[in-house]
Amino acid sequence: MTQCYRNYIHGKFVDNTTGETFEVINPATGEVVYEVQVADETVQQAAIESARKGFAQWSAMMPVERSRILYKAVALLREQNDELARLESIDTGKPIQETIAVDIVTGADAIEFFAGLAASIEGNQQDLGGDFYYTRREPLGICAGIGAWNYPIQIACWKAAPALACGNSMIFKPSEETPMGAMQLAQVFTRAGMPDGVFNVVHGDGRVGAWLAEHEAIAKVSFTGEVGTGKKVMAAASNTLKDVTMELGGKSPLIVFQDADIEEAVSAAMLGNFYSQGEVCTNCTRVFVHEAVFDAFMQQLLERTQNNIIAGDPLHPDTNLGALISAKHRDLVLDYIEQGKQEGATLAYGGSAIQPHSAPGGYFVEPTIFTDCSDDMTIVKQEIFGPVMSVLRFSDEQEVIQRANNTSYGLAAGLMTRDVRRAHRVVHQLQAGICWVNSYGASPAEMPVGGYKLSGIGRENGIETLKHFTQLKAVYLGMNKLESPF
Repeated sequence: MTQCYRNYIHGKFVDNTTGETFEVINPATGEVVYEVQVADETVQQAAIESARKGFAQWSAMMPVERSRILYKAVALLREQNDELARLESIDTGKPIQETIAVDIVTGADAIEFFAGLAASIEGNQQDLGGDFYYTRREPLGICAGIGAWNYPIQIACWKAAPALACGNSMIFKPSEETPMGAMQLAQVFTRAGMPDGVFNVVHGDGRVGAWLAEHEAIAKVSFTGEVGTGKKVMAAASNTLKDVTMELGGKSPLIVFQDADIEEAVSAAMLGNFYSQGEVCTNCTRVFVHEAVFDAFMQQLLERTQNNIIAGDPLHPDTNLGALISAKHRDLVLDYIEQGKQEGATLAYGGSAIQPHSAPGGYFVEPTIFTDCSDDMTIVKQEIFGPVMSVLRFSDEQEVIQRANNTSYGLAAGLMTRDVRRAHRVVHQLQAGICWVNSYGASPAEMPVGGYKLSGIGRENGIETLKHFTQLKAVYLGMNKLESPF
């Protein structure tokens, strides 16, 4: 019998009253692995009341006390790293070699980083000739986090870490396609000694997300997902003028200049297109290669793609290309590939669904490489969110900067060059919130992450994020006798 999980409210799992559930499917097998209860109105009301109580207790604690509890959570996450990674691979279809090395590790890193900052949140003071004022950074209250399905536990950690370090409580809604990670994180927080109600988890589809965005008791919404949904969340949040952080999609460029180390450039392109089977919002799906090194780049790219990629059971340690999240998404990616061929791009490699021997029922798509692409093609303009790379030629620096910026997105960008002057000159002109030079994809907790244009609002990670989870209070003290004309 399939196990059924419940919503996590006030330190324990609670039942809904409607009995409504949804199924969670393992993308590598196509089989239902468990069910989850939807957060109905009874659960929603309980979550709000619990978060109010949790906030009252948590915000009243000394910051250093909050810090100690967060550090305990970090230790527990690291102790359970391999077990949590396995659950993450079953939920997402990602190779376990990735989830062991990245997903839980980077989530724990974020909590550790903000735990270290909790006791350092401070205001300032200024003398005004006897009178003076000072400022305080105070928590917002109840924050809502709405996660995406590609990095479930990492995203939950990235949203919870700054919110909780600043003294807020959080109600988190994971994607209904990958809800396990948030449930595991909630239990870790409880075991670490976090007061009940500080981190609650509610489950469901867009209806539950809309409730979080609209509810007047919630002070802020932090959302990760695609642009269209982000617009709806932001519109709903505007009714109560709540603050929002949006980490949305991208169509990021990687620029390979003629002096680049070709081996590293190919590594960057493959990481930025095939890691996590392409389901990464920062992926460099538009690879601009200088015409002088185009042939050398393509030769190595095709050789390494053919020889080094192993698709199969995500739980096998040798697998480095996993399954896409669902049959629906696999078909969407295949439709984009077909559209690329119809619009005249050359399919240089891949392009088909595959059924690996070790995972015959999974939703796999070959790593796919297109050449002879133009900037107006659908595959070059729209976010595909799968292992599909478009390689484009360029000859001039200013030309490629203009082409790289010619998108409504602005999440990330990368460039490969040995010329330090060119690196700074070009990166300063790229319209993207995250830029990598001679690297791609690294997002340490210390570095702020977020996008320009339609790719988002606000930032996650880094010291900057403390401003997004606190509000500034100014206090004026009259030390001189108050004079009045009345």
